Amino acid sequence: MFDENATENMNEERLKKLKEWEAQKPDDAFLKFALSQEYISAGDDTEAKKYLELLTEKFPDYLATYYQLGKLHERFQETDKAIAAYNKGKEVTRIAGDNKTLRELNEALTQLEDE
Repeated sequence: MFDENATENMNEERLKKLKEWEAQKPDDAFLKFALSQEYISAGDDTEAKKYLELLTEKFPDYLATYYQLGKLHERFQETDKAIAAYNKGKEVTRIAGDNKTLRELNEALTQLEDE
């Protein structure tokens, strides 16, 4: 049997712990990304989007940001912003030489444009 309350409590505990760590290490991009993913898991896309947008401003080389931000923009039906996130991510991944992430961004962009 699935216990929805137990899952909510686990999310709340993880969020609390991540926020504590973030307070101790405010310049840690990974913690900000982890918080964004935890908010997505908790169903709070608005809060997740704040963290992902912050990452693009303060840590523009954090590659995982762009795919996740694009997906959030898609869920908010902000197609132009999703395309912009994917394209910015493509620029950053080309510079970094990360072909795997570049392929993922290209695929997401192609799927979006085909809709």
